Amino acid sequence: MYRVAICDDEVNQREWIKSVMIALSVKADLDFEIEMFGSGEQLVSHYERHETPFHLLILDIEMGGMNGIQAARRIRGLNNLDEQIIFLTSYPDYMLESFDVVTFHYLIKPVPTAVLEEKILKLCQYVQAHDKKFLIIKSGYEDIVLKYDDLISIEAAKSLTIKSKLRFTTVHQTYDSKGIIADFAAALQDHHFLQIHRSIIINLIHVRKFASGVVLMVNGLELPIGRSKVKEVKDRYTKFRIKKVDGDESD
Repeated sequence: MYRVAICDDEVNQREWIKSVMIALSVKADLDFEIEMFGSGEQLVSHYERHETPFHLLILDIEMGGMNGIQAARRIRGLNNLDEQIIFLTSYPDYMLESFDVVTFHYLIKPVPTAVLEEKILKLCQYVQAHDKKFLIIKSGYEDIVLKYDDLISIEAAKSLTIKSKLRFTTVHQTYDSKGIIADFAAALQDHHFLQIHRSIIINLIHVRKFASGVVLMVNGLELPIGRSKVKEVKDRYTKFRIKKVDGDESD
């Protein structure tokens, strides 16, 4: 599922973009969760409250009060760097300025429906292709796109009704899915993730501290370290911290 913010001070324009996305979701078998904002201030406030971020921002540039580029600059300034931005405008004059906030597309109004569909589809394909940053899981009937850096832990969860149940905890919320913990451990081992227990994988960037055979994560979650893994976990975390201090955050 892709979270999309539509920000435009004209109701008709917001509704048109939403209708295009709903039609595209049917044609291309994509899941969109859409929220609409009537001003740049409203969208920035969403981020300042640390609510769940979006994968895609579709922003009008000319709006009363804070314009689209100003809103995007504020959002980037809050360290939200992975959002893909599509600007819509009646004027080409803002194009150079839009580059400052790393823009995916800059479209001149009126935008044909087919063009907007094409750009959104390409953007979704771009997100999927960047498998080093994103993980796609199925939770219930939805495909959920998770940023690696948002993942705190993956745990094998006991369930009487679901075989191979996994719980994905992110900085925003928790998702239940299915899979084999060892498969995820292998897939994520090169991206600062570490299996600390036969049923637990953690993201090293979200570790707060170690204490008495457990690791405390930044969200307050305490996770047990397998007795045979205590030394490996501490050694790996020490190396991770050294690399991070040296400016190399790859793992």
